[in-house]
Amino acid sequence: MGLMGETLTEILIPVSAIIGIVFALVQWYLVSKVRVSSESFGANNGYSERLIEDEEESIDSDGVVIKCAEIQNAISVGATSFLFTEYKYLSIFVVVFGAIIFLFLGSVKGFSTQSEPCTYNKANLCKPALANAIFTTVAFLLGAVTSVLSGFLGMKIATYANARTTLEARKGVGKAFITAFRSGAVMGFLLAANGLLVLYISIYLFGLYYGDDWEGLYESITGYGLGGSSMALFGRVGGGIYTKAADVGADLVGKVERNIPEDDPRNPAVIADNVGDNVGDIAGMGSDLFGSYAESSCAALFVASISSIGINHDFSAMAYPLIISSMGIVVCLITTLFATDIFEIKNVTEIEPTLKRQLLISTILMTVGIAIVSFVALPSEFTLFNFGTEKLVKNWYLFICVSIGLWAGLVIGYITEYYTSNAYSPVQDVADSCRTGAATNVIFGLALGYKSVIIPIFAIAIAIYVSFSLAAMYGIAVAALGMLSTIATGLAIDAYGPISDNAGGIAEMAGMSHKIRERTDALDAAGNTTAAIGKGFAIGSAALVSLALFGAFVSRAGIESVDVLTPKVFIGLIVGAMLPYWFSAMTMKSVGSAALKMVEEVRRQFNTIPGIMEGTTKPDYATCVKISTDASLKEMIPPGALVMLTPLIAGTFFGVETLAGVLAGSLVSGVQVAISASNTGGAWDNAKKYIEAGASDHARTLGPKGSDPHKAAVIGDTIGDPLKDTSGPSLNILIKLMAVESLVFAPFFATHGGLLFKWL
Repeated sequence: MGLMGETLTEILIPVSAIIGIVFALVQWYLVSKVRVSSESFGANNGYSERLIEDEEESIDSDGVVIKCAEIQNAISVGATSFLFTEYKYLSIFVVVFGAIIFLFLGSVKGFSTQSEPCTYNKANLCKPALANAIFTTVAFLLGAVTSVLSGFLGMKIATYANARTTLEARKGVGKAFITAFRSGAVMGFLLAANGLLVLYISIYLFGLYYGDDWEGLYESITGYGLGGSSMALFGRVGGGIYTKAADVGADLVGKVERNIPEDDPRNPAVIADNVGDNVGDIAGMGSDLFGSYAESSCAALFVASISSIGINHDFSAMAYPLIISSMGIVVCLITTLFATDIFEIKNVTEIEPTLKRQLLISTILMTVGIAIVSFVALPSEFTLFNFGTEKLVKNWYLFICVSIGLWAGLVIGYITEYYTSNAYSPVQDVADSCRTGAATNVIFGLALGYKSVIIPIFAIAIAIYVSFSLAAMYGIAVAALGMLSTIATGLAIDAYGPISDNAGGIAEMAGMSHKIRERTDALDAAGNTTAAIGKGFAIGSAALVSLALFGAFVSRAGIESVDVLTPKVFIGLIVGAMLPYWFSAMTMKSVGSAALKMVEEVRRQFNTIPGIMEGTTKPDYATCVKISTDASLKEMIPPGALVMLTPLIAGTFFGVETLAGVLAGSLVSGVQVAISASNTGGAWDNAKKYIEAGASDHARTLGPKGSDPHKAAVIGDTIGDPLKDTSGPSLNILIKLMAVESLVFAPFFATHGGLLFKWL
C-alpha cells in the first residue's frame, strides 16, 4: 500500500474537483463585474472618467457600449443556435452508436448473464459480458454528455467575455488582458474539474455493481473516453468547417477585393466569422482536450486494473491517474494567480512572455506535485502488466514517466511558439518572402511547417522510450496524463486567443478608435501563438494517449506480438498511414466548397445591395451565418463516418492484427501531418499580422495594409486557415478516437473478428 489510505483518496479527488469548479465560478464573477449594458452608465458613466485614457472615447461612451452589447448578443445567439442544431444531429448519432456498442459487446458471449472466469486472472469469477455491454454504453453516454457540456460552457463563457474585453481595452491593455485570461481560466477549470468529477463518480457508481471485479469495471469505463472523443471529433470538424468557411469568405472578398479592414461591419460575413471563432476554436478545442484527458485516464486505469495494483485492490494506487489530475487542478490554480493577480501587465510587449510564463510555472510546480503524489499514493514497488509478463516497477519510475510527459509537453509548446510567433526569425522569413508574391510565401510556409515537426517528434520519441522502458504501457499512459495534467492552464491560454480575436472584431464593428484596435490586435497576435501552442499540446498528448490505448487494445485483444513482416499487419500499417491524408482531403475540400458559397454570397451582397460600402445600409448577416451552418452540418458527416467506421470494418472483416496495423499506421503518419498543418497555418497567420502591425523597420518595408506583400500574406493566411483550424486539429482526434474505439470493441473483435480471413 502507498501512504495514502483509501478514505483519504476518496475525499481528495472530489474535493479538488469541487475547488476547481468554485475557482472557475469566482473568475466568472470577476469577469461579470464589467458591465455591458447601457443602464449602468449613470452620473459618472459607471466609473470615474479618469480611468478612460482617451478623451475621444469618453465622449460617446454610451453609444459604444450599446453597440458592443448588440454585437455581442448577435455573436452569442449565432453560436448558441449553431451548437444546438449540431447537438440535435449528434444526439441521433449517440443513440445509434450506443446501440452498436451494446449489441457488439453483448454478442461476445451471446448475451448470457452467467459470470465468466476473468480474462487475465482465470482463477477468479468476473461479471458477465452483458454487464460490460450495458456499463460501457452508459459510460459512452456519460462521456458524450460531459464532452458536449465542456464545449458548450466554453462557448457561453467566451461569448460572454468578448465584449467585456473590448470595453476593458479602453482602460489599457493590462485590464483587457486580465478579462480575457480570466474567462479562459473559467473554461479551463470547469473542464478539468468536470472531467475528473464525472469520471470519479462513474467509477464509484459502477463499483457498486462490480464490487471486486475491477477488471470488468475499468474495461467498461473505457467507454467514457470513447464518448468524449467521438463528440469532440464532430465538434472539431463541424466547428472548423463553420469558422473557416466564414473566415476565408470574409477575407477574400473584404480584404483582397474590396480593401476594407478585417472585421469591418460592412462585410456581410463578419458575424459568421466571429461566431465561428467560438464554435470552432472554443467549443471544438474544449471537447478535444476533454477527450484526450478522458482517454489517457481510461487507458491508465485499464492497464493498472490488470496489474498487481488492480488484482490486490489497492485503491489509492489504482486512483493514481486521478490523483495526478487533482494535483493538476490545484497547481493550475496557483499558476493562474500569477497572471491575474501577482504580476500586472503594463505594456503590449509583456503579453506573450506572461502567457509563456504560465506554461513554465505550471510545469515546474506540477513536477513537485507529481513527486509528492507518486511517493504518497503508490506502493514502493509493484508489478505492471507487460504483454503477458509482469514487470517490476518502483514508485519513482512513475514519477519519471509522468514528469517526462509533462516536460515533453513544455518542449512541444515552446517549439510551436518559436515556429509560429512573429517575434522569431521563422515567421519573419515567411513574411519577408511575401515581397515576391504569394507563391514564395506558400513555399516558405510549407517548408516551415515540415521543419517544425522535427523537434516535437524527438520529444515524443524520447518520452515514449523512457516511459515504456520504465513502466511498460502504463508508463506511456501516465506520460500522456502528465502532458495533460496542466490542462486547466493550457486551456486558459488557448481559450484566451479566440476571446481576444472576438474582442478585436467587436472593437472594429463598434467603430472604436484606432488606439483601442491596436491594443486588441496585440492581444490577438499573442492569442494566435497561444492557440498554436494549445494545438501542439493536443497533438503531442494525442500521440501518447493513442499509443497507450494501442497497448491496452493489443493486451485486451490477446495479440502476443504485432509483427510488421506478416502481410496481415503490413497491409493494415500502410492503409492506416493513408487515413490522415484521406481525412484531411475531406475536411479541406469541405472548407473549400463552403468558402466558395460564402464568397459568392458576399460578392452578391456587395454588388446588389446599394449602400453597403457607404455604410448606409446593413448587410444581410443572417444569410452568411446560414451558409456556414448548413455547410458544416452536412460536411462533418463523411469525415466523422470515416473515423468511426474504419476500426469497426477493419476489426470485423480483417481481424485484430490488421486493426493493430491500421492503428500504428494512422498514429505514425497522423502526428506528422497534424503538427505540420497547424504550424504552417499559424505561421502564415502571424506573418500577415507581422506585416499589418508594422512594429519593426523590416515590417514597415513590407506594409502597409493593402500593399502587394500584404495581399500575398493574406492569401497565405487564407490557405493556412483550413490547415490550422480544420484539418490539423481534427487529426489528433482521428488518432485517439480510432484507438479508443478499437479498445472498447476489442472483446468483440477478439471473439468474432477477421471474417474475411476465416472464409479464405
